[in-house]
Amino acid sequence: MNRTFKTILAAAASMAAVACGGNKTQQQAPVAESQEEVVTYVETTVASYQDVPQEEVYSTNVQAYTVNNVVPQSGGRITKINVEVGDFVSAGQVLAEMDRVNLEQSRLKLANDSTELARIKGLFEQGGVSQSDYEAMELAYKVSRKSFENLLENTVLRSPINGVVTARNYDKGDMYAMASPIYVVQQITPVKLLVGISETDYTKVKKGDAVTLTADALPGREFTGKVNRLYPTIDPATHTFLTEVLVNNYDKALRPGMYAKVKVTFSVNHSIVIPDAAVMKQQGSGVRSVYVVNSDNTVTSSQVTLGRHFSGQYEILEGLSEGDVVVVKGHSSLRNGSTVKTQQ
Repeated sequence: MNRTFKTILAAAASMAAVACGGNKTQQQAPVAESQEEVVTYVETTVASYQDVPQEEVYSTNVQAYTVNNVVPQSGGRITKINVEVGDFVSAGQVLAEMDRVNLEQSRLKLANDSTELARIKGLFEQGGVSQSDYEAMELAYKVSRKSFENLLENTVLRSPINGVVTARNYDKGDMYAMASPIYVVQQITPVKLLVGISETDYTKVKKGDAVTLTADALPGREFTGKVNRLYPTIDPATHTFLTEVLVNNYDKALRPGMYAKVKVTFSVNHSIVIPDAAVMKQQGSGVRSVYVVNSDNTVTSSQVTLGRHFSGQYEILEGLSEGDVVVVKGHSSLRNGSTVKTQQ
């Protein structure tokens, strides 16, 4: 009985020893695996200097350089309509004529006063009338002449500028009721654009600076212009100031109301440039960083300050030096000190 019990105990001890040996082997295996070096394959680029234009693109609308409303001084009947919408007119060209009754009356009075002035002048030179009578007649003549000139200007309506007729609101025979202009004439050589630029760039813009622009209605064409005027105040709501840009528009391709994009170049920086894919954003913050490959093939995270973004690249203002090797692809699984190998 005792011999059997001893046999059972011996067998149990032997099984326990085997079990313990098996567990020891399993525990040692992960230690061996943790000691293996993990290498991440990445794509890299070398940070280098480039000339980076400091430019911004703004959206705006084309405007006529000058807009004139052609109207008479008072109401009356329109007797002639000489031009139509879309016609190009010259300064001084007759656009319309009003009823001439008042003008003719004024012309007759002017002619009579001219004759009377000549008669009084002759008498005055001979001593037949006093100087005060002569001066009174001379004044009456001048008033008549000014009245006639004013009526002539408001009866025969001329274009004050070279431009294009953009509106005609009355027909021949209509009574002008002083509600809306008979014609609207706009000067489109040159045209102007009012561009709202951020106040942070106020000191960078100068009168005479060259700009380029494109219009959605004219694909494939690029126009050049220049800064003509800087408005002296800044809008407190938008924190922008208006800049007037002039474009010669000799071929009259640009028309008022067209949607345009204006590119303003403030200066050119000589800066480090890398692909935008290399830049990582820290979640929940505005921090930007890149991984720089060290000489021992490990990586270090470097915080960078970004400048302009253009053509799939970032201008780097701070955080990198020329010649730094930067990870472009494969950085999602990297940490400081990770070992990398460049893919061939």
